[in-house]
Amino acid sequence: MNIAVQDAGSFRDPAGQVFLIDEEIIRAITPRAVDRFLHVDATGFMKDLVRQQRLVDYRDISSAKQCAAVDGSAMLLSHPRIPFISYPYEWSFALLKSAALHHLDLQLDALEHGLKLVDATAYNVQFIGARPIFIDHLSFDTYVEDEIWQAHHQFCMQFLNPLIIWSKVGIAPNAWFRGSLEGISPEDTAKILPFGQRFSRIPLMHVFLQAAMQRRSLANAQASASKTAQTARLSRQGFRNILADLRAYIARLEPPNGRTVWRDYAANTSYAGDEARIKSAFVHRMISSVRAQTVIDLGCNSGDYSVVALDAGAQRVIGFDFDHGALEQAYARATAKNLDFLPLWLDAANPSPNQGWAQAERKGLSARANADTIIALAVLHHLVIGRNIPMDMAIHWIVSLAPQGIIEFPHKGDPMVQTLLAQRQDIFDSYCEDAFISSLERHACIVEREVVIEGSRTLFWYRRHPAA
Repeated sequence: MNIAVQDAGSFRDPAGQVFLIDEEIIRAITPRAVDRFLHVDATGFMKDLVRQQRLVDYRDISSAKQCAAVDGSAMLLSHPRIPFISYPYEWSFALLKSAALHHLDLQLDALEHGLKLVDATAYNVQFIGARPIFIDHLSFDTYVEDEIWQAHHQFCMQFLNPLIIWSKVGIAPNAWFRGSLEGISPEDTAKILPFGQRFSRIPLMHVFLQAAMQRRSLANAQASASKTAQTARLSRQGFRNILADLRAYIARLEPPNGRTVWRDYAANTSYAGDEARIKSAFVHRMISSVRAQTVIDLGCNSGDYSVVALDAGAQRVIGFDFDHGALEQAYARATAKNLDFLPLWLDAANPSPNQGWAQAERKGLSARANADTIIALAVLHHLVIGRNIPMDMAIHWIVSLAPQGIIEFPHKGDPMVQTLLAQRQDIFDSYCEDAFISSLERHACIVEREVVIEGSRTLFWYRRHPAA
């Protein structure tokens, strides 16, 4: 075997870490955790979860030679790749809610098998399409009667608190979560929730009382807090009731109903039916011609052209949009039609960076973008005019995300461009099609172009230069 390359986000677990060996995803289990893993595996519970597509598959590939490739490992598991690793701060309300319910369902089912989850980190949930899947096999352990839920605080910080803030206050927590990778604390959540939430049982128990306990523990001696943790008890039925209550509460949470700027863009666009068909046909022709596998739909809105890409033969689409209302519609479409389409939140002018420990624990968007094709429709004017990004920089960034694809150029006379310009002074003298073409040709060759609306929008199919 070749040299094992450790995944920078897996170092925190002393029981085992994830490596890339010969392009294969490998989980190395240390001697201290082998017996625990084998006991859990013998219950058959994890294999049942794999069959139900709730847990990523695994197989034992241990041998003396293979284990020697990873120092200190006693057992190796091989896993299939997740098509795209996403993080909680990139999720829509619906995705975060789905991940929270997935985690609670695993906890409830694990209890029935005498097992538990030892942590509650949202980073252990990923998505295949819009379907959640758990990825950490070493999170399972034997349940001990009457022990407290040690992962309760983590669950609240990474699932419950962001969802409550989103639903009850109307604040999308993505930027907050990105700046605080461990989640949002009960103390902060309690400060911004409406006063009336103090009389709602779940916020009272899991936000306000927990915030008070956190303040009290900081005031008390560390030894006293440690002693309290050691003597606290929670019956199995009590634990089950807490999990079930949280699940019922979260299942009822809904995002705010307020209209967003671009949510109804597809319905209110100036395109007539013929123009929309021209765009769909062009996207379909490009996707089928290049035999696209993984497609990024940048500015996916509710997913119209993501569906076109899938219909044209793409295996999967990773969509990105800034508008949460549009993302909720995209998620509803993906789940209703069982599409391999994952719609994620993105501020394209400020994409997710490399961050966390040593600025490597959570990879930035560019480091994770492994698509072979991109669709960038109705995006460029938001970057250039909406955010003052020079056109060449914007084109270079889009082209860097995939070696081929489509970029739409909205002319200055386009109604949507005019909407942006109505809010500010027009300082964009060089925003024209000739400048766009000149810039695009510096980074790629133009394979084909299609006029959608004369003098308003043009589509450009590009193929990146080999050296770009």
